[in-house]
Amino acid sequence: MNSQELYEKYKTKMHRIADVRNANALLQWDQETYLPPKGAKFRGQQISTLSEISHQLFSEDELGIVLQELLSKDDLTAEQKRNVELTFEDYTKNKKYTSQFVRALAEQTNKAFHSWIESRKQNSFPAYEKELDKLIQLKKQEADVLGYKQHPYNALINEYEKGCTVELLDKTFSNLLPTLKDLLQKISVRPQVDDSFLHQSFPKQQQWNWGMHLIKQLNFDFEAGRQDISEHPFSTSFNRHDVRITTRIDENDFANMSWSCIHEVGHALYEQGLPEEHYGLPLGEACSYSIHESQSRLWENNIGRSRLFWQYYYPQLQSHFEEQFKNVSIEDFFRGINKVQPSLIRTEADEITYHFHVYIRYELEKRLIEGSLTTQEIPAFWNEHYKELMNIEVPDDKRGCLQDVHWSHGSFGYFPTYSLGSFYAAQFFAGAKLQIEDLENSLAADNVLALLQWLREKIHKKGRFYTSEELSKTVTGKGLDVTYFVDYLLDKYASIYTL
Repeated sequence: MNSQELYEKYKTKMHRIADVRNANALLQWDQETYLPPKGAKFRGQQISTLSEISHQLFSEDELGIVLQELLSKDDLTAEQKRNVELTFEDYTKNKKYTSQFVRALAEQTNKAFHSWIESRKQNSFPAYEKELDKLIQLKKQEADVLGYKQHPYNALINEYEKGCTVELLDKTFSNLLPTLKDLLQKISVRPQVDDSFLHQSFPKQQQWNWGMHLIKQLNFDFEAGRQDISEHPFSTSFNRHDVRITTRIDENDFANMSWSCIHEVGHALYEQGLPEEHYGLPLGEACSYSIHESQSRLWENNIGRSRLFWQYYYPQLQSHFEEQFKNVSIEDFFRGINKVQPSLIRTEADEITYHFHVYIRYELEKRLIEGSLTTQEIPAFWNEHYKELMNIEVPDDKRGCLQDVHWSHGSFGYFPTYSLGSFYAAQFFAGAKLQIEDLENSLAADNVLALLQWLREKIHKKGRFYTSEELSKTVTGKGLDVTYFVDYLLDKYASIYTL
């Protein structure tokens, strides 16, 4: 069998695995949007079965033989070679898991998710504690299965950001947090901006209509995706032509839905821009979770909280909500949506204090996985650190340690990518302003397409060909540099708070 015939055999096998995984993902999407409560038990069984099947398909000895043969070939294209290399890496890691462990993890994740939903209804962490603790024990086992150096949490972080370590994150946060604290202190003694206009009555249907209009304007392809309501906003993709996003609506908080829509559409635009010809293969997947988050944070903050963006969209917003915004100037609106004030909810946090939220979750996860913190101690740790870092009293579990869905998904190691994504976003946006002619005037005139096309060319179409650091170098000429993020914050908030 020649190289191309062998490569086609490899692709066929990978397509089958992708089909099973995406069918499973569709069941999980439905679980978080439309599944009736009584369907939870069998849905867990269905998800577990498909998880086990996809694991078995990706563990077949025949696939390993095909991959090893392809690795020995010297006539593959650069893209073909990279697909094979990354798949073999993934295959080798996948072989470390037993089918029994994969099924157990899927079953416990399902139980934890439904327990989280119920505990939020009860506003009680103890209702969630038992199932979460079982899941944490499995994640500790997973770290051992994967193997690690120095710290067990490294094994889990690596699943979301290849090469990332506790040492790197500790250094990044220890360098950044003092700067953020200093900036927050300077802002705290300045006259506070008024954002009361964001907390009026905003009827659910009006908000929904506005959100749908906004994501369409941002070039979300509704013939290749949809938006729905869920307990916690998220995005998922089954292929570039079927990308789903969700949002949630608070009728007394305009910001809740609007910026979750922009954030999730950033993820969706990435997925809709991945190369179709690599479906089921590494080059048809996102580079990493931090790069994925860079896309959502770039659209949410660097664009969605900028003066330029609202120069065009604010009149449209006023037409959707005539009574609520008729007496609010665009400058007051811009300042209000960028108000800096420590708050309880991560997804509603400003761009400075947001990273305190992420840091607390990172520290908590790290200690849970290393065993220095128990599941029962989560609420106390959470509340203590919110008081220490942001001087906030946490009033209840729902607005405290129950606010995020991530742990119920087993996503330990994900949270740090939110901060890394923000840092990459600032660096990429700085690069875009240098490389796209007259970008700022284009944004002010509603031409977000120029930026999207640049992101598609520089980032989306690359798939997993590069690591995050390598991709950053190809886009901006250097690896991750937090200076871009700091400079962006200083410039923005010096203007808003006249520092």
